[in-house]
Amino acid sequence: MIPLFKVPMSDEAPAAVAQVVGSGQIGQGAKVVEFEEALAARIGNPRVATVNSATSGLQLALRMVADDGDDGEVLSTPLTMEATNWAILANRLRIRWVDVDPATLNVDLDDLARKITPRTRAIMVVHFAGYPVDLDRLSTIVDEAEATFGFRIPVIEDCAHAWGATYRDRRIGTHGNISVFSFQAIKHLTTGDGGALALPTDELYQRARLLRWFGIDRTADRLRNPPDVPEWGFKFHMTDINASIGLANLAKADEALARHRDNAAFYDRELAGVPGLELTERAGDRRSSFWIYPMKVDDRDGFLKRMDEAGIMASNVHERNDLHTCVREYAALLPGLDRVAKRVVCVPVGWWVTDEQRSHIVDTIKEGW
Repeated sequence: MIPLFKVPMSDEAPAAVAQVVGSGQIGQGAKVVEFEEALAARIGNPRVATVNSATSGLQLALRMVADDGDDGEVLSTPLTMEATNWAILANRLRIRWVDVDPATLNVDLDDLARKITPRTRAIMVVHFAGYPVDLDRLSTIVDEAEATFGFRIPVIEDCAHAWGATYRDRRIGTHGNISVFSFQAIKHLTTGDGGALALPTDELYQRARLLRWFGIDRTADRLRNPPDVPEWGFKFHMTDINASIGLANLAKADEALARHRDNAAFYDRELAGVPGLELTERAGDRRSSFWIYPMKVDDRDGFLKRMDEAGIMASNVHERNDLHTCVREYAALLPGLDRVAKRVVCVPVGWWVTDEQRSHIVDTIKEGW
């Protein structure tokens, strides 16, 4: 069976972990600092703060810009991992669903613009499958909302799929928003589990560094001059164990990203025009990281059955979030999502997929289902 996901682990990672474990310093220490510096260099943003998961990062991001509770709303997509939207609920904010653009599987920016109100506290966007949202258009929408309502709505980019993705020749994480990356087990870059925030301002960067560890300044002399805690925080910090895994995997992540893109380009060429199958958008001003390779197919159940018979794992990966009981009160009409939700399917595209295997996948699809 050709797997849909695998863990990209460097051969150097076990020794790196052993060195940290043997050092006696396994919490947040020098390796975390080294990893953050390496991430900052890769992303192109010097303000990077690691956390123990991307979910924690999203919750922390919302705490910093939209901790309002009660009537405050966050505009968000229902086509994502539930973690995106449960971070909103964790901050006692309300979800307002934005429809999905069937061409990209990202948020429908026209619908987003219509749904901004005085109650909007933040906008959450997901670069689905690693394909960037049109960030210039989104910035224009935020500009227009500021002119209308008199305040600027913060944007949080959920970059869980988007390590290495670019928009207008700049890496995701450098476009003036709070960007949250995932280093969970099966991402391009893994630390076992973990995440990072790339921040747009020094103020947010310093605040994130405090709030990820109870609001306590870890650089202060806690014996001679115990620091005050002006704002309580969380236990969201990364450990040196996880950071050592991430450092060992940085080079492998670059190789993985290149192979994901190469396999995706092969599928783009070979699957264009296949009856019953529609590819997602490819705009010239952005490059996807292709963490997954989504398509829209007719008769998804039949497609999945045929893939299984051919030894190919396939899945829609993420279920629409808006149908869960716990968010029923936020139900909305989402015609774009309705059109595609039962058609989305992903096939293996990752670094482990060989030339022979990707040809087998294409040939199987072309045979029909």
